[in-house]
Amino acid sequence: MTDTLTQLGRQTPMPASPDEALLERIANPHADTAYLVRFVAPEFTSLCPLTGQPDFAHLVIDYVPRAWIVESKSLKLYLGSFRNHGAFHEDCTIGIGKRLVKLLDPAWLRIGGYWYPRGGIPIDVFWQTGAPPEGVWVPEQGVAPYRGRG
Repeated sequence: MTDTLTQLGRQTPMPASPDEALLERIANPHADTAYLVRFVAPEFTSLCPLTGQPDFAHLVIDYVPRAWIVESKSLKLYLGSFRNHGAFHEDCTIGIGKRLVKLLDPAWLRIGGYWYPRGGIPIDVFWQTGAPPEGVWVPEQGVAPYRGRG
């Protein structure tokens, strides 16, 4: 099942960019069952493409797999590769979702990008592939709107 993986169980350097990052998948051991997988990245970082200043987000990725599931170490390295990558919030959030859809062909996927304020305005970006499959429990993402320190 894991014979084709190249990063799991090995010391793997952080990819220099999202384009260079290798996302890997493995066969879903429960492909006959509709269930939800959630990944949370509360310390996601990227760079503003204009100023080079760091941007920070709390990402929540939910998906209902079919034949494939994402290998979590490769996902961690992929998300980490944005650390020195310049892109707007919308591009990062939706690009991550679309890349996972291309790799996994899930029954359903949604991503919530809860971005911390830049210039005094927080930006939240949401994308999903359609309605979730019937009968699958899809909990709320659980990220409160930005309130500052108040």
